[in-house]
Amino acid sequence: MTTLMIQGTTSDAGKSTVVAALCRWLRHRGVSVAPFKPQNMALNSAVTSDGGEIGRSTALQAQACGIAPHSDMNPVLLKPQSDRGAQVILRGQVYGNMDAVDYHAFKASAREAVHSAWQALVARYDVIIAEGAGSPAEINLRENDIANMGFAEMVDCPVLLVGDIDRGGVFAQLVGTLELVSAAERERVRGFLINRFRGDPALLDSGLEWLTERTGTPVLGVLPHLQGLVLDAEDSIGRTGREAGTDALRVVVPALPRMSNHNDFDPLRLHPQVDLTFVGPDQPQPPADLIILPGSKSTRTDLAWLRQQGWEQSIRRHVRYGGHVFGICGGFQMLGHSVADPEGLEGPAGTTPGLGLLDVETRLIPGKQLRQVTGHLEPEGAALRGYEIHNGVTEGAALERPLVRLGDRPDGASSDDGQVMGCYVHGLFDHPDAANALLARAGLDHQGAVDYHAHREAELDRLGGMVAEHMDTGRLRAMLGLMDARVE
Repeated sequence: MTTLMIQGTTSDAGKSTVVAALCRWLRHRGVSVAPFKPQNMALNSAVTSDGGEIGRSTALQAQACGIAPHSDMNPVLLKPQSDRGAQVILRGQVYGNMDAVDYHAFKASAREAVHSAWQALVARYDVIIAEGAGSPAEINLRENDIANMGFAEMVDCPVLLVGDIDRGGVFAQLVGTLELVSAAERERVRGFLINRFRGDPALLDSGLEWLTERTGTPVLGVLPHLQGLVLDAEDSIGRTGREAGTDALRVVVPALPRMSNHNDFDPLRLHPQVDLTFVGPDQPQPPADLIILPGSKSTRTDLAWLRQQGWEQSIRRHVRYGGHVFGICGGFQMLGHSVADPEGLEGPAGTTPGLGLLDVETRLIPGKQLRQVTGHLEPEGAALRGYEIHNGVTEGAALERPLVRLGDRPDGASSDDGQVMGCYVHGLFDHPDAANALLARAGLDHQGAVDYHAHREAELDRLGGMVAEHMDTGRLRAMLGLMDARVE
């Protein structure tokens, strides 16, 4: 068994992408490999094969390995509910809500969960590719660290350090990070990766020679900027997809402060006839054919934000003039008459009036629903697959017109005129049949939806090829103890 850890000089340096690339490269060479992220802070999550919850990017890395995502792959997931507090997911299940001070005190227990989960993966796979969080040089977080060097020391594994040249100052990033870690931690860094390079790599040669001479650490690869790469982001909304046609369906999504699982919209970003726009705070609200209210980790708080930003009036006017509205999970809850949180699961206990566009009411109760689901849209019969992650129980007359049917179980609701609809299922646009049917309801007469699972596979193959072409795979094989012919 070998564990290799990928750490970054900054958040969004490309750690998740590099891990996915290494996982796919190893899988193509017949290696039994699994991803591992000791601690993650993200609102994009996925349901696992064992009925747990992990970060969405780790689930993508599991797909790169050709295996089902499992809660052992991301034993600590922190889902922010406010600027100072988060829901703590421990080995796939809700442990409780904590502020930063409480979580710091909890880290000793979290460390045990991390080590146990890693040992469980070690028993099942030959290679573990682990991913750090943020940067190992965040000196205020060094005590009881489990996310970066603390984990690497725990399991005694080597580290590759990724720097993002697209941000500028990549040599300062790499050298500065080494200067701020301890001497023992510095010894763990066995190589550098320079990510998102544009242009002729020969222009970097003198800098790479200086870097190796200055630090004594080799550069194992200069990875190119991959134009148009669209894959599940860990948390940030990320880059745009294809340029849509002039007659495209205009889809607008309010970028809620606690928006969750915005990867729901990645297939729409790739649709050649969809013009997708995220609208942030204090930005003008553009004309739309379809407004989609996304999932939320703090539904009542985000509902208050919508009102403060003037969205309630905009949405009502949009519906009055024949526009369509779709709500996913928390967005579905917002469309009803009220959202009640009597036990304070997502913040202070209380009830918030909803937008009143669907005849339903929602009550948040303990016991998060975590399911992978398949079914079809009602009444079109279009096939769908997705997942549920929610606490809410929704009741009301509009449920008599369900949006989807999951086996024998209905879910969601539609208004009498069909303009307003919503459900708890994430990932509806991943399946082209369901995406085409939903977009047709909003007025798009074009069967151009992508099969997002197939898209992910193609992009992961692209990443695996990047490793083969742009990394020193000889050094990499030696580091992993994989010198046999199958990984040539």
